[in-house]
Amino acid sequence: MRELRELIARNLAGSAEAMPSVCSAHPDVLAAAILLAKEAGVPLLVEATSNQVNQFGGYTGLNPAGFIAFVNAIRARIGAAETTVLFGGDHLGPQVWRARPADEAMAMARDLVAAFVGAGFTKIHLDCSEGCAGEPAQVADAVSAARSAELAAICEATAADPEAVTYMFGTEVPPPGGVRAEDGTHKVVPTTPESARATIAVHRQAFAALGLENSAWSRAAGLVVQPGLEFAPDYIERFDVDAPDRLSAVLDAHPGLSFEAHSTDYQAPDVFPALARRHFAVLKVGPALTHAYRRAVFGLDAIATWVVPSFQRISVTTTMETLMLENPSYWTKHYTGDVAELHLLRHFSYADRIRYYWQQPAAVEAVDRLLSALSGRKLPQPILEQYFTSSVIERANALLAKGFEQDLTRALIHAQIQTALLPYFACYGVKG
Repeated sequence: MRELRELIARNLAGSAEAMPSVCSAHPDVLAAAILLAKEAGVPLLVEATSNQVNQFGGYTGLNPAGFIAFVNAIRARIGAAETTVLFGGDHLGPQVWRARPADEAMAMARDLVAAFVGAGFTKIHLDCSEGCAGEPAQVADAVSAARSAELAAICEATAADPEAVTYMFGTEVPPPGGVRAEDGTHKVVPTTPESARATIAVHRQAFAALGLENSAWSRAAGLVVQPGLEFAPDYIERFDVDAPDRLSAVLDAHPGLSFEAHSTDYQAPDVFPALARRHFAVLKVGPALTHAYRRAVFGLDAIATWVVPSFQRISVTTTMETLMLENPSYWTKHYTGDVAELHLLRHFSYADRIRYYWQQPAAVEAVDRLLSALSGRKLPQPILEQYFTSSVIERANALLAKGFEQDLTRALIHAQIQTALLPYFACYGVKG
């Protein structure tokens, strides 16, 4: 991914640029994000995590080639150029299969990275930090590095153009999707400079041991570290922009290497440029965007009760509650509390586990039914202001005026998502 490496070079030279990384498979999130990138004239990194997309389909039912085709169909419908979207694979390693013995999990991880690179993903995050069956929850740096190097070798042998592949690595990797309830009380501990230096050294040694120092390692462009931020179901660990920058100096001895920040969802707008100035050149976001989608849909659902009183329907919220209770596997390990608390968390949570249910047929049908009922109706400004902020309404109207959207309801959904994304695009110099 030459575009990303060029941005990283500019960031390290002091430009304070950072590339937003959208980690989502939701079609409205992707459409809103790609539309924003098209409007701004900047590339957007779209990433698929290994639990979303893998050789077995993941929870989306898409393999890597299928995901690229899915995103490109959305991009083509919007009329964005092919160069608008860059593709990355996130948390690629044994993480999905960590309940199995390491040899089995790594065999699947080898097939996983081969499928991603073979499909055309060019930004590869190698994540071998979590232990498999019989291993500690976090394996030693040397173990993680050796496994990552092994997977990098597979990528190098599989890629049609290895020079186009960029690698991210690290052993202090925040858990995908935020803190889990099973993790217990969580205190965010920022990565220390000593730990970052050790992680870089052990990975370089592991790559060199496989003869990759002048190939894959020369294109290792990002170290995943914990900058001191996180989110959980009901709280956000805010990044302290006034805290001293102790990590940037680590990169002085490693030209071309930057940091990658995970779990940046829900941070205050001033956090993103602060991270970019500290050489976090990739800023990943996911749940905050489907959280914005849910906010918009729930708002429209409430509006429908006022403007379409004769519309006989099962509300979207009722449909989603039914789906989540019928199959609790996507949220049960992430939420704790009594019956009332769990009911609220299923619908209103920073972890946003409801995102796993939006593409189920009953949910798609419920949302389509809602939008069809509202389509073409006059929605008075006072009722819009009850459920949407003025900035979201203004953005929705602008999308309509520019011809990017044809219906106010869909424009409001996309405007809500874009409003959550704008602080990331500010690091590109894009204004709201």
